Amino acid sequence: MPTYQIHALKYGGPVSSSGAFLMWQRDWDKTAQRNYYLWCLTGGPRPVVVDTGLSPAQAAARGVPDYDHPAEMLTRLGIQADQVELVILTHLHFDHAGGVGLFPEARFFVQRSEYDFWTKNPMAGRPVFQFFLDQATREALVGLEAAGRLVFLEGDAEVAPGVECLLAPGHSPGLQAVAIETERGRAVLGSDSGHVFENFSQDWPSSLVVDQVALLRTYDKLRDRAASLDLLFPGHDRRLAEDYPSVAKGVTRLV
Repeated sequence: MPTYQIHALKYGGPVSSSGAFLMWQRDWDKTAQRNYYLWCLTGGPRPVVVDTGLSPAQAAARGVPDYDHPAEMLTRLGIQADQVELVILTHLHFDHAGGVGLFPEARFFVQRSEYDFWTKNPMAGRPVFQFFLDQATREALVGLEAAGRLVFLEGDAEVAPGVECLLAPGHSPGLQAVAIETERGRAVLGSDSGHVFENFSQDWPSSLVVDQVALLRTYDKLRDRAASLDLLFPGHDRRLAEDYPSVAKGVTRLV
């Protein structure tokens, strides 16, 4: 069984908001900051990319500050985006799946429940959901399905030796976390199940939740699967970029 190194690639941010954005109904009077990331797993038979970031055009349209091109960031790890074969999409919000076009040779692993909601469920057309998935991303995903480049999962599944996708709904209908074997034991990329470490450690979600009960059950599952709480990583915490060893501009090694 291979063991992996987990790299966080900060492609945008920080972005400021009320603290209540990151801690549901708390810290209204505080200002909190978050970053945008994708992740890369190295040390196995082939690199695995987790989420895609955004294209330059999408980043400009969304006003992402301090944007850094995800494909350029991967080259700092010696990886060419057009040679990546396996990308895990944790969920289909714009900041995690908007850059699928940056990986022209990859297959994308996604939970069927997540894909079906965003591309087939009329509820996804309601304004509160439209914010999270733009039309260009939706069309790109439908095109990937037609090309046979989407791999649909229905629950927990190993997608590479030592890499397992874990169904983890709550933040979105079919979010999946990623469990990874490392030298320190099993680490879990929780993605936006928790935006910051405190969501997991204090059992207190962020404000962006479609199913609070499901999310709290997800917390139980992810904390159980990670070898330790410090190996359960959130999706947007600034500390991912600040408290871990830097290996290149904008790139840190989490494990």
